[in-house]
Amino acid sequence: MDARKGIYFVSDVHLGLDVGDPAGREAAFVAFLRAIPAESTRALYLLGDIWDFWYEYKDVVPRGYARVFAALQDLIDAGVEVGFFRGNHDMWCFSYFESLGIKVLEQPYLLEASGKVFCLGHGDGLGPGMRGYKLLRAVFRNRLAQRLFSTLHPRLAFALARRWSRGSRLARREAYVFRGEAEPLWQFCDAFSRTEKVDYFIFGHLHARADVTLPSGARLLVLKDWIDGPDYLYFDGISTASGHSMKIEK
Repeated sequence: MDARKGIYFVSDVHLGLDVGDPAGREAAFVAFLRAIPAESTRALYLLGDIWDFWYEYKDVVPRGYARVFAALQDLIDAGVEVGFFRGNHDMWCFSYFESLGIKVLEQPYLLEASGKVFCLGHGDGLGPGMRGYKLLRAVFRNRLAQRLFSTLHPRLAFALARRWSRGSRLARREAYVFRGEAEPLWQFCDAFSRTEKVDYFIFGHLHARADVTLPSGARLLVLKDWIDGPDYLYFDGISTASGHSMKIEK
């Protein structure tokens, strides 16, 4: 019998964001990774925006984060599957993550574990509306646009990214309140669960925790960011529990 049933989910750590205590946030994330028991863990899913900005060139990757990658590599070497979903801040990963053994996945991603079905992703762009954001997202993911951006010197590229980030809602510490049925993500999950059997939808992106039951009976769980402290979700093969002791029974 396989003893590896545990699955961890984490989103929106925003490593490198100059808000709060960036060094402390990175240290807390490394401590979280180091505390994952490899012998009983099947997988770790990074649901996007782990980095506040990630852009890798063909021969250059962002400086730093050595302890983060070392901890992830140790988990992979110990047999834990590590999956990564591109967020809206760190979508520009091309081959480096996969060279380390990290699986880059696309949302919505269906996962079966211990008789349960999970639908995973970052959560951005899912659901109706948001035409302006979806257009911008399409431009950022366009290969020609990425090639053009790659012609910029990394110093300039990262300076532009930091300036953009300073104007974000997260950097301004503007709280977001989950809007329930009015939330595009809720509407996406509701429609998806009418055609696919899903027990848990797990996303990030909104920077606001949510735990709601959809009309289909599926659970929609949204993880908060790490700006005010660690936040994660854990599935032990029977039920899920978060880093803030919220318990969701089977």
